[in-house]
Amino acid sequence: MRTIPDLFQFFKLEQPVLHPLVAVVDFSRVREEIIGDTRVSADFYTLIFKNYNRNNIKYGRKLVDFTDGSLICMSPQQVLEMDDDLEVVPQMMGWGVFFHPDLIRATALNEKMKNYTFLSYEVSEALHLSEKEKQILYDCVQKIDAELHENIDVHSQDIIVSGIEMLLNYCSRFYGRQFITRKNSNNAVVAQVEKILTGYFKGDNSGLPTVKYLADKVNLSPNYLSDLLKKETGKNAQDHIHYYVIEEAKNSLLSTNKSVGEIAYGLGFEYPQYFNKLFKQKTGKTPVEFRMN
Repeated sequence: MRTIPDLFQFFKLEQPVLHPLVAVVDFSRVREEIIGDTRVSADFYTLIFKNYNRNNIKYGRKLVDFTDGSLICMSPQQVLEMDDDLEVVPQMMGWGVFFHPDLIRATALNEKMKNYTFLSYEVSEALHLSEKEKQILYDCVQKIDAELHENIDVHSQDIIVSGIEMLLNYCSRFYGRQFITRKNSNNAVVAQVEKILTGYFKGDNSGLPTVKYLADKVNLSPNYLSDLLKKETGKNAQDHIHYYVIEEAKNSLLSTNKSVGEIAYGLGFEYPQYFNKLFKQKTGKTPVEFRMN
């Protein structure tokens, strides 16, 4: 789906398109069944809240649990997949907010979008909402929808964008709560990450580990893993990688006679200069100064 009218056509909605760059959809008005094995992506941002009595949506190739109502947030080009192995629910309930990047391109919100990392989460990392949280988000959506039904004037875009920003801010808050309430499972992920990084430098791996490498190992998206680690430890995924790299470098500097260049290449750095810069940034000393002291 490239445009908002494409969205209306996909859901076979009879209601008029009120704005070419943003839409609010009440899924109880979608009467047509969506057949299984359908993969959907869009050129716009998507926030979907739905209640189902069965699972029949895949997000990041894994089933999303909508039993109690969950929210998924997607950036342009991400994919939802209707699973053809499960029955399709003829009556959907919930809402969707869809807005094209062009709507916010010349606004302050455009600069803030990179802070909403949940828009790039994958797998089954949906936001599970309490009844109170559902109502708060629904109120935000209702305000956006109400403005779309007003006659467009010079204030319309500012009010709509402001409503979207408030909706995204609440999503950030509620994801923060979800990280806290899932502390036990999060601690297990932290321990797993530490084990992976410890083993990585003891094995015959070439190159530096990446955030994507870690995320794949624990079956999470890179952004979700980084946010989880930040909440639990104060350090994101890249910080954890750097910590273990520097610790391994310290061991080599003090226990071997290898040159700084040899250590850098052995750790997976393509250029020793980058290793020197990172080491000084993290320790306050160059590798040579650390070894001498």
